[in-house]
Order: sequence, then C-alpha cells, then structure tokens
Amino acid sequence: MTASSPNVLVILPLNDAQRARLEAGAPSARYTYVAAKPGAMLGEPSAEQVADADVIVGNVDPKLLAGAGALRLLQLNSAGYDNYLAAGTVPASAALACATGAYGQAVSEHLFAMLLAMLKRLPGYHELQRSHEWGDLGPVCTLAGANVLVLGTGDIGSHFARLCAAMGARVTGANRHGGEAPAGFERMVTMDELPQALGQADVVASFVPSTAETRGLADARFFLAMREGSYFVNGGRGDLVVDRDLVAALEGRHLAGAALDVTAPEPLPTNHPYWDAPNLLLTPHVSGGFHLPVVLDNIAGIAAENLAHLTASEPIRNEVRH
Repeated sequence: MTASSPNVLVILPLNDAQRARLEAGAPSARYTYVAAKPGAMLGEPSAEQVADADVIVGNVDPKLLAGAGALRLLQLNSAGYDNYLAAGTVPASAALACATGAYGQAVSEHLFAMLLAMLKRLPGYHELQRSHEWGDLGPVCTLAGANVLVLGTGDIGSHFARLCAAMGARVTGANRHGGEAPAGFERMVTMDELPQALGQADVVASFVPSTAETRGLADARFFLAMREGSYFVNGGRGDLVVDRDLVAALEGRHLAGAALDVTAPEPLPTNHPYWDAPNLLLTPHVSGGFHLPVVLDNIAGIAAENLAHLTASEPIRNEVRH
C-alpha cells in the first residue's frame, strides 16, 4: 500500500451517490465493490480479494481475515464489534473502526414508533381488525408530561431523547459518569443512581451496549424498581434482559408493556416465552440495518473520513482496540 492509493474493498450495497461520498475520502484509491447476493445485506468477497485489500469497508466474515496480510483498516458497518475482538482476528498492523454515529436516527425512530404504538394500544386494535371486531380498548397514555429514563446517552439514546422531548416528555439520561445533560435531556444520573431513577419513570428505554456491567441488568429487581404501569423499551442489546423476569413483570401486570427490537438469542426460538407474553411488541432486530437509506449515507461518510485519516496518517474515528 502507498499512503495515497490504498486498495479498498467494499462489501456494502452503496448507491452511486454513496459511492461518490466514500471515494471522496481517498480519490486516488482503487475501489472494488462486491455486490450482495439476493436476500443478503453484504457482499461475500473471495479470500483473494480480502488478501489484496489494504482497506475493507463492511463487516467481512472474521474467518477470512486470517489471510488479510495487507490490511491497514477494517471499517465496520456496525456499531458493535464483538465478533472482531478475539485475539488474532484482525491483523495487529490494522486499525479496527466501528460505525458509531450511523444509526441514531434509524434505531431511535423505530423504537419511538414502537413506544407510541403501545401507548395508544395500536397492537390491540390491529388484533381486533384481524378478527373483524369493532371494539374500544379503553384509556391510552401520552408522552406529554411523562417521565422518560434513557439508559445510554450516546448517538442513539440522544436521538431518542430528542424525539420524546419533542412530544413534551421530561427526559432523564443515565450513563456511567452522569455529567452535563446533552440536548434532549433535562438531567443526568449515573448508573449507581438507577434504582431511584427507575421508580420515577413512566418509560424506561435502554440503548446500552453489551458489557459485563449491563448483561442481565434488567432482572426481577430492576423491573420491580420500575413504577407500576410503566413501559420498558430495549433497542440496545438483548442480553441486558433476564427474559423470564421481563415476562413475569408483564404477566403480573406490573409493567403495562414492553417493546423489544433485540433479544438474546437471535433469531428467537419458536418456543421462547416472548412470543406469547402479554403486551409485548417484538421486532426482529430490524431498527438498524440498512432499512433507512440514511444509515448507508452515514456509514459512507464515516468510512470516507477514515480513508482520509489513513492516507494522512491521522487518528482514526471510532477506532477500537483489538
């Protein structure tokens, strides 16, 4: 690789405008685009293409990286990067960068729509429609004046907070360190203050990553600390939740409802209790992905920025230690 003309392998389904945005980051680079097969999100490069690449843009199969001797940058299309952290997966000489900042709009809008659907009993009315029944399901809730607690105040959590605030909610953010409240939040608390904050919230929404501290955090004690009749939303990682404890909180009517776009495991087994849990709205981890075109716009922009940084020997945005 020369500093000015890396060989860039791209496995994302970019359109012409997105390709132009990406290539603006390193105009003299050589770009190879691998089209995805029907039904697939990403292209499947050959071992030879991976071996020849100085830069890969997209979540390539980790097993192929064993032959990536020329690699200098792996730019993931995901915010998560767990599959690439095992020792020796990414060559030591290569930088690993995630796509944090690309998904805020897409994920927050999806989870916000799920929350509003629950508050207005829309899933129940859809069931009435399917059974050809004309019925009234009773009172509904509003976000105007509601207390919303958002766990995780990064890109996605901040987008979600702004949507709730626009509806008149009072939004509290929770993270490890507290600090000054970003736009959309009225105040911040630390995770150590979570038990009290849970009891004050009408809605608890989580967008935290999977860490030793967050895995299993939403357990029976967590849900019991939540206000009776409140709602739980999870768009972060499925392993935050102890499944049986959430189902029990819904079956016991302590929670009024829950909306999940993430589960552990994924796909969800056909015999999992979530399928039949009362007042649980479930989608199959589709809030992110490339369903909203702006996500690929954002990823192309992040990758272009990092191509420019790479050729200029500057620090990489969203770099992850491996």
